[in-house]
Amino acid sequence: MISPTLTAEQIYSAAAAAGARPDPLLTISQWADRYRWLSQRASAEHGRWRTERTPYLREIMDCLSPMSPIERTVFMKGAQIGGTECGNNWMGYIIHQAPGPMMAVQPTVEMAKRNSKQRIDPLIEESEVLRKLVRDPRSRDSGNTVLSKDFPGGVLVMTGANSAVGLRSMAARYLFLDEVDAYPGDVEGEGDPITLAMARTRTFARRKVFLCSTPKITGMSRIEAAYEESDRRKYFVPCPTCRDFQVLKFAQLRWPKGNPQGAVYVCEHCGQEIQNHQKHWMLARGEWRAGTKGDGKTAGFHISSLYSPVGWFSWGDAAKQFEQAQKNSSLLQVFVNTVLGETWTQLGEAPDWQKLYDRREDYKVGLVPRGGLFLTAGADVQKDRIEVEIAAWGRGKESWSVDYRVFEGDTSRPAVWEKLTDLLNETFTTASGLELPIMQLAIDSGFATTEVYHWARRQGGRVLVIKGDSRAPALLGAASPVDVGPLGAKIKRGIRVWPVNSGMAKEELYRWLRLDRPTDEDLASGVPFPAGYCHFPKYSEEYFKQITAEQLVTKLVKGYRRHEWQKMRERNEALDCRVYARAAAGRIGIDRFQEKHWADFERRVGAPPVKEVKPAQQPRRTEGAPPARNRVRFRMDL
Repeated sequence: MISPTLTAEQIYSAAAAAGARPDPLLTISQWADRYRWLSQRASAEHGRWRTERTPYLREIMDCLSPMSPIERTVFMKGAQIGGTECGNNWMGYIIHQAPGPMMAVQPTVEMAKRNSKQRIDPLIEESEVLRKLVRDPRSRDSGNTVLSKDFPGGVLVMTGANSAVGLRSMAARYLFLDEVDAYPGDVEGEGDPITLAMARTRTFARRKVFLCSTPKITGMSRIEAAYEESDRRKYFVPCPTCRDFQVLKFAQLRWPKGNPQGAVYVCEHCGQEIQNHQKHWMLARGEWRAGTKGDGKTAGFHISSLYSPVGWFSWGDAAKQFEQAQKNSSLLQVFVNTVLGETWTQLGEAPDWQKLYDRREDYKVGLVPRGGLFLTAGADVQKDRIEVEIAAWGRGKESWSVDYRVFEGDTSRPAVWEKLTDLLNETFTTASGLELPIMQLAIDSGFATTEVYHWARRQGGRVLVIKGDSRAPALLGAASPVDVGPLGAKIKRGIRVWPVNSGMAKEELYRWLRLDRPTDEDLASGVPFPAGYCHFPKYSEEYFKQITAEQLVTKLVKGYRRHEWQKMRERNEALDCRVYARAAAGRIGIDRFQEKHWADFERRVGAPPVKEVKPAQQPRRTEGAPPARNRVRFRMDL
């Protein structure tokens, strides 16, 4: 306060100094408590924001603060927890305290517009400091539109994950990805929307990224994959009786039969009943604890709706939803996703191999049926053999198994690798008489790694070296360079190894294998096969038993659900080879193909056949061994 006894010159000097003094550097939670007001039309609890209502959000918001070394913050949550408001506080902070280019992405453009009107506009209107920085949208050249908010030193652009143009519209230092599990798998043929959005932040050394979502499907959940890459924090709260800390689990809820609103929580340590109203005391004294060290730059937080503040969502509400879900199985996934904040495991039962066997088709092994436009292959390396499947791909990811080979031999010796080289150099005849090469062969490097690297280096760009990685955010992740040669010596130009989320690929494949074949009448009238439909020649039963050899199971590990693919029979090489062939198709770009790409392939394959169709190129013979084409693993039933 300026003293009234000061001279006019001293008063002006003090005022100037006060005006020039920068605002104190606050954390986001401190900023929200000081400046954020909740609008009546945007919140059930309007008035000043109080982080003490949702104390578990404090650490999440502070990880987004400029002084935190965390670069990427991941929040996997149940419903009615406050995740989106956490992101909105971050937006307000950026506008006021740390201006710069910011992008906020909703699942669709329409949702981005709705969020802007219902949440962002009230955020700005109800805060005096923000209202001064973002001009009224009714004024001319205000820079304030539904999807763009200009402010001194920066801009907030809002878009949808379904808009490729929006995702590449600007470079962004700050990136808010909301409800990422609702994003499309591919945006307008240009690839994964998260990858496109993340590319906009590359030029910023001190970028901040916030991923927030209620999870959906196991093996396909982006938020779960990101959380698994983090330090995996859980919110531990103390028991009011014994003071021991624990993570709230739905299994500890108890309620009288027929009275879910009477639910109480039973402490896992002392067995005392805890009432819902005591939750406020517990939350205030809770703390985040990391489950693993992580990389130091990615902080992951997971919390269920059991932590929802008193007055929002009670334990009785959770018990009621659970009882309703028991009566209606379609509600069970909603309960697991929105209340437990966990991914839903789809029925992991493998497709019926007998049904697949019974619908085999009459096309000849080694020939590419009509509709197949390009070829990929997947190779699985074992100690005494290499197994390979060649697959043809067409529109809508429709596929045909063209051939399946087994090259027997010690994979630590060169002879068996020469056979694989011969296969890579073969061509396969199409229905129009053209010869198609294998465009890409994906080979797993989990076994005989050194030999795989050595072979792949000699084949050039047509070989994709892969390695299974359940944490990969997409079916085919970003490659990492490998710079160690066969003898351990460093080499300047090493190969690249591509991570493959095999769980995601198996989910997709099993979904395709369950598709029903159109009736003969439908096919005769021009109805196409459904997208993703898989065609097979008359392989033996063993092939179909192998391609359906795994199923997704749920395991309880230290009180937590874990989902993993488990072999139901010893042999599963056919399944692995098909997954690898799918990864190879992903590398070619099948997930991003537009009409022009398919049309180009169709022009090539649909060209008139040459007058004399040459037989498929014969591979070199290994001394004492029959030709590779005769070494078919699954004999046809004639």
